[in-house]
Amino acid sequence: MAAVLGTSSAAVLASRPLSSHSSKSQIHSLSTHPGQNYGRKFYGGISVPVKKGRSKVRVAISNVATEISPAQEQARKLASESQRPVYPFSAIVGQDEMKLCLLLNVIDPKIGGVMIMGDRGTGKSTTVRSLVDLLPEIIVVSGDPFNSDPEDPESMGMEVREKLVRGDELPIMMTKINMVDLPLGATEDRVCGTIDIEKALTEGVKAFEPGLLAKANRGILYVDEVNLLDDHLVDVLLDSAASGWNTVEREGISISHPARFILIGSGNPEEGELRPQLLDRFGMHAQVGTVRDAELRVKIVEERARFDKNPKEFRDSYKAEQDKLQEQISSARNSLSSVQMDRDLQVKISKVCAELNVDGLRGDIVTNRAAKALAALKGREEVTSEDIATVIPNCLRHRLRKDPLESIDSGLLVIEKFYEVFS
Repeated sequence: MAAVLGTSSAAVLASRPLSSHSSKSQIHSLSTHPGQNYGRKFYGGISVPVKKGRSKVRVAISNVATEISPAQEQARKLASESQRPVYPFSAIVGQDEMKLCLLLNVIDPKIGGVMIMGDRGTGKSTTVRSLVDLLPEIIVVSGDPFNSDPEDPESMGMEVREKLVRGDELPIMMTKINMVDLPLGATEDRVCGTIDIEKALTEGVKAFEPGLLAKANRGILYVDEVNLLDDHLVDVLLDSAASGWNTVEREGISISHPARFILIGSGNPEEGELRPQLLDRFGMHAQVGTVRDAELRVKIVEERARFDKNPKEFRDSYKAEQDKLQEQISSARNSLSSVQMDRDLQVKISKVCAELNVDGLRGDIVTNRAAKALAALKGREEVTSEDIATVIPNCLRHRLRKDPLESIDSGLLVIEKFYEVFS
């Protein structure tokens, strides 16, 4: 195939008549139908005309063929090879609970992310960053800084909506889901976005320069040592995670853009507790411990030494396993909507939450979603009680009220209550 789709950095959208040659891949463009009677709907504070009595956005699909020159192909290959090598997800020994939570969030982003807490040096950051290779591709509007979804107004940036309203065609491309690192020392302007100084000086206009939240839209936002994050940045994350939108008020500019992301955090509980408001925003909670088995520890040390010696050779040795896992994730994402759960199981999940005095309904919702995602990952269309038993400790552990006199792990309390109700 001469045409390659999948990276956002190099995609050429050249409109040509559709050819039957196999050397061309197809990209789509969207256009509205102007001249019809439209009403107004509001999404995230921005009004968008929609046709009354019909679907919100009427879409026409037209085929566009794209070719990539050998020079562009070579540049893309060099850019890929020059990136820092990532440790393969399949090569990580143990830590099954953490790996499962991450995979379930990739399958169903609406689970709401995962908080990983555990001892230092247990591979928390390595595991999260190794997820990059397994992330699937999504459809985005080409050249849009917010990774707008051309089919969902709730995930569209303001400029894309205006183009859609005017009837302009939207160039579309496939790109991998972004993983954005949020450094502890980041400023609020860098996270939320700020004034584009270059445009202000050269063109004399006030323009918005998107921040990390814009880049993370429809992707993953990873915060290492999240329990050490400054309070003002925690407030920003809370606001965006709650509404799915980021609103910026800077120097006479008021702008809102979509900021729906999977929030992944990691930290060491010895270094400080996480604010309860932020902890509740994580859909799942994984507890990571140090491996005590001597044989496993030796294997981990040997594998790491192999990777450090020759990263490319090490990654190639796990390519088959990585490809198999990637196909499994893709299949699970496609079949997720067809997974069913018996009403009796739903009632029992809510009974467990009620008897554990879990505040709110997030625990019920996340447990239902995680159980369905696990069933899809296993290739089934029906949720079983075993699926629920696997995910419910991770969904409820961090939502229990802490008793300073209680010595038992909160995850064990959830399991005990589960078997009491489900028996």
